[in-house]
Amino acid sequence: MSDDVDGVRAESVWDYPRPPIVVPSPERVVIEVDGQLVADTRRSLRVLETSHPPVYYVPAEAITPGLLTPVSGTTWCEFKGSASYFDVACSSGRVVPRAAWHYPQPSAGYEALVDHVAFYPGRMDLCTVDDETVVAQPGDFYGGWITSRVTGPFKGVPGSRGW
Repeated sequence: MSDDVDGVRAESVWDYPRPPIVVPSPERVVIEVDGQLVADTRRSLRVLETSHPPVYYVPAEAITPGLLTPVSGTTWCEFKGSASYFDVACSSGRVVPRAAWHYPQPSAGYEALVDHVAFYPGRMDLCTVDDETVVAQPGDFYGGWITSRVTGPFKGVPGSRGW
């Protein structure tokens, strides 16, 4: 852990473990797109992995019903297993492609992620953690949430592929 930032203990992503860990978070996580509430919870899970900002996974029951549409295709995480994706389909008619993902059958050690969904903050209009607007992790693949309490450098910037 790093120095305090506005009275909150700062976290260096270089102090996060590898393989990653899953920790519960009481922070208020709010996600919006097209003026519509996607999720609002104080029961998210944070996945913490060396060089990555935290990824917040919100419980499925905290997501506004009817917004997620499963899409084809998966990706593989060496730790968590096979991820499946969702489009976010707003009542306005806007569809945000592959904006969220989950691990329906995660690898051993990551079972807590069942029935939780992660969102790419850069694809949503607004993501906040305890009322602070999140900055998306650089790059198009990773879905980390950068807040003032998290320090880098972060994987995803140009030249970080081999980190």
